[in-house]
Amino acid sequence: MITHLPENLTSAGWEEDQNSDHSRVSLNNRSGNSIGMDMPSSSSSAGYNNSIYTNGNFIRDLSAIPPRKTAPSWRAALAVREGGPPAMLRSVRPNIVQSIRAFRTEELMEAASELGQHFVYTNASQAYTKSEVLDSIAKAYHFTKQQAKNYDPLLDALTTLIDKSGPQPGFVVVLEGLPCTLKFDKDARETLLDVFRDAAEYWSERRVPYRVFYSFAN
Repeated sequence: MITHLPENLTSAGWEEDQNSDHSRVSLNNRSGNSIGMDMPSSSSSAGYNNSIYTNGNFIRDLSAIPPRKTAPSWRAALAVREGGPPAMLRSVRPNIVQSIRAFRTEELMEAASELGQHFVYTNASQAYTKSEVLDSIAKAYHFTKQQAKNYDPLLDALTTLIDKSGPQPGFVVVLEGLPCTLKFDKDARETLLDVFRDAAEYWSERRVPYRVFYSFAN
């Protein structure tokens, strides 16, 4: 379900793949205007000594050599790949903020739609200031400028404002092209991501999946 918030809200839903280990994040005060905002990799197979020669250059008894161990998650990885975007999305913890990396925006949008979750997309690659970055997010969510004029009101809008509007089925958020400029530096960018981490924690406590994927501007 591709949705603009807080309008067009649907019934609550919760996925069955809640095997996450959510980290606790405190809701820090971010009112200061001067602070500027994978697929999980499979475990590698255990190694072993695959040399079949002795010091005398004679072939060893091959039965004594342990068989090569297959990476334990290859079947799961194959199933995920064949399962399409929804399966790929389910392989990601339900409440997390992470780099988009191998994911594609189109696949995330398709997965959100098939799972009946809200898909929110913003491209901030043309933004240069904190105000412009927050404005791009406000437009994606259909918030007013006042509701996203700073980090604290943005967090409130992402959490309690939407929560009060009714049950939520889940969220897939894409923050594309977050800039690093003189008026929106790396610290400001990290503070913005902390806002979304707090939002993910908020929705985790309400058993609502909230996945955020971000990328940085070149």
